[in-house]
Amino acid sequence: KELKPDILALSALMTTTMQNIPRVIEALKAEGLRNKVKVVVGGAPVLPEWAKQIGSDGYGENAVQAVSVSKKLVG
Repeated sequence: KELKPDILALSALMTTTMQNIPRVIEALKAEGLRNKVKVVVGGAPVLPEWAKQIGSDGYGENAVQAVSVSKKLVG
């Protein structure tokens, strides 16, 4: 909230940590910030279909791809 980022990138290395990503998106909605920040997700267990399903704005298979996706999202 304080820093007003354009992008929030979230990565999960295990399915147990992956479960928290939708919670972060919901918290952004609850705070009225979801329309102000793009959410990009990735990590070993994360799939592009799941990224769409949870309402993220983008998916990166790896860090390099996540940067490319992020650049496209913010123009």
